[in-house]
Amino acid sequence: MIKIERIYDNLNRKDGDQNSAFRILVDRLWPRGLSKNEVNIDLWIKDIAPSTLLRKWFNHDEKKWDEFKLRYFKELEKCNESVNIILNKTEEGSVILLYGAKNEKFNNAVALKEYLDNIKK
Repeated sequence: MIKIERIYDNLNRKDGDQNSAFRILVDRLWPRGLSKNEVNIDLWIKDIAPSTLLRKWFNHDEKKWDEFKLRYFKELEKCNESVNIILNKTEEGSVILLYGAKNEKFNNAVALKEYLDNIKK
């Protein structure tokens, strides 16, 4: 099972079911205002995040969402190793994809989850 969570919410929480979820930060940049000691993550996969060019172009504009996903999915096709790491972790248990964006509906973690869910089908 793959869940999505904003890293600023419940900083030290693992998961509601007694620390069973593997927490992966899926942003290229470290979240502003947080020290690495403040957050509980198991893995930070920078290269699975959208390229800087794509991230800046998208800028969390919901009008660009569909095009963003198409472009991001093409980038993800080149990240087989990182994608496989996440998929392998889902076979072991729950995974939480952590992101830093303010927008909860239109961000790379939401798109990444959709991509991973489509692969798993």
